[in-house]
Amino acid sequence: MYWFDREEEPGEPRLGLAVPRAAGNAVARNKIKRQLREVWRARLGDVPGGRDYVLIAKPGLSEAIAANGFEWLGERVDEVLGKAAA
Repeated sequence: MYWFDREEEPGEPRLGLAVPRAAGNAVARNKIKRQLREVWRARLGDVPGGRDYVLIAKPGLSEAIAANGFEWLGERVDEVLGKAAA
């Protein structure tokens, strides 16, 4: 995850997603994006505002979510958000 301070218009945090082709076909990549957006919305109240966040998915993420469950994905996002808030 990368984050950038917004100077021109601080407000709610914004999310950008990067899911490379190596993560799977278009259906798999779009499913990953939907899942990440859902996790993001659930944590939006805890995310510091005035920043732009870019979450980069790694190849194998869809298999990891299938094996470990949706809660596992939320825990991973919490980890990277904790690093961003520090």
